[in-house]
Amino acid sequence: MSATAQGQATAAAPLQPISWKYPITYLILALVSVLFPLSVSTDSTTVFRVASARDFVEIPPITVPSLVGGIVCAALLVGLAGYAFKRAAARQKTQLLVPILFGVTFVLAFLLWAGSGRGAVIPLTTMLTGALALSVPLIFGALCGLVGERSGVINIAIEAQLLAGAFLAAVAASLVTNAYFGLIAAPFAGAAVGAMLVFFSVKYQVNQIIVGVVLNVLVIGLTSFFYSTLLTENPGVWNARQQLDRLPIPLLSEVPVIGPVLFNQTVLVYLMYAVVIILQIMLFRSRWGLRIRAVGEHPKAADTVGINVNRTRVRNVILGGAIAGLGGAAFTIGQGLAFGPEISAGQGFIALAAMILGRWKPFSALLAALLFGFSTSLGNTLSAIGTPVASEMLLMLPYVITIFAVAGFVGRVRPPAANGTPYIK
Repeated sequence: MSATAQGQATAAAPLQPISWKYPITYLILALVSVLFPLSVSTDSTTVFRVASARDFVEIPPITVPSLVGGIVCAALLVGLAGYAFKRAAARQKTQLLVPILFGVTFVLAFLLWAGSGRGAVIPLTTMLTGALALSVPLIFGALCGLVGERSGVINIAIEAQLLAGAFLAAVAASLVTNAYFGLIAAPFAGAAVGAMLVFFSVKYQVNQIIVGVVLNVLVIGLTSFFYSTLLTENPGVWNARQQLDRLPIPLLSEVPVIGPVLFNQTVLVYLMYAVVIILQIMLFRSRWGLRIRAVGEHPKAADTVGINVNRTRVRNVILGGAIAGLGGAAFTIGQGLAFGPEISAGQGFIALAAMILGRWKPFSALLAALLFGFSTSLGNTLSAIGTPVASEMLLMLPYVITIFAVAGFVGRVRPPAANGTPYIK
C-alpha cells in the first residue's frame, strides 16, 4: 500500500469516543475536598506520626495546619481534575501517576479534616503496616484466582480455600507448637479444595460457579463443625495460638516509614512478595505462562499444538489453591490468632474483586488488594482516634469499593475468552 493510501486510511479511521468517566469522578472528589477546609477552624492542627523508635533518623510528629493543608490539597486535586479533562478532550490516556497522586492527595485531605483539632495523633506508619497485614490474604486469594482463571477455570471457591488454609495452619501449628509447621501445612488444605473444584468442573464438566459456591458452603460447614467439637473441647492441643516471628531485614527495616511497613515482616509476607514477582515473570515471560494463557484464551488451538488443556487446568487450579492456603494462614498464625468459625469473613470474595480490578495480572491485583486493605485500615484508624464520620460508614469502605470494582466502574475488563467453558476434546 502506498503512503497516500495509508494516509487516506488513517484519515478515514473513526475517532475513539471521549470517555468523561474518570475526569468527572476526579472533579466530584475534588469538589468534595474543597468542603474539608471549610469545616475546620482557622487555628486547628492535625498531627501525624511517621517514624518509630527503630528508625535510622528520629523524626518527631509532624503538625500541619488543617486549614492551610486542606486548601493546598484541594487546589492540587482541582488541578489534577482539570488535567484529566484536558487529556480526555484530546483523546489521550491519563498516565498512571495521575490517579495515584490524586488518591494519595485526597486521602491526605481527608485525614487533615478527620484529625483536625482532636488532640489525637494519626499514626501513618501503623496505618500502613495494618493495611499491608490486611492485604496479605487478599493478595494470595487474588493470585489464586488469576492462576486458575488464566487457564479457563472460574474460581468462586477462594473463600473456601482461604478458610481451609486458616484451619489447617492453626491446627497443625497448635499440635506441633510451631507456627512454621502450620505454614507448611496450609497450602495442602487450599490445594485439596482446588482439587475438588477441578475434579467436578473439569472431569465431569459441572458448572464451575455452582461447584465453587457448594465448596464454600461445604468448607464453612466442616470447619465450623470441627471447631465446635474437636477444637473447643481441647483448645490447648488443637487450637492454641501460635505466631510467626517477625524477621526484620537489617538496615532496610530501619528506614523511616517504608522500613517498618515492608521490611519488618514475617516470612509469610516475604513469601507474598516472592510469589507476586515470580508469577508476574512466569505468566508473561515464560513458556509455562504462554501455554496457560493459550489454554485460557483458545483451548482448541492450544490442543492442536500438543498442549494438554485439561491437565494444564487441573495443575493450575491446584497450584492456585496452594497459594490461597498460604493466604489463609495469614488469618491465624500470621496474626497469632486461634482459629474461629468463618474467620475469613468473606475476604475470598473481596480477593475475587481484586483479581477483576487487577485485570488478571499479578502486579495489578497486588495494587487492588492493597487498596482494599488500606481502606479497611483507614477505617480502623479513624474509628480509634474518633472522627465525625460514623464508624459504620468507615467499615463499609472496602465493600463499597468492591461493588464499584465488580460493577465495571474502573473500566471495561475482559476475562480470558474460554473462562468457565469446559473443554471436551
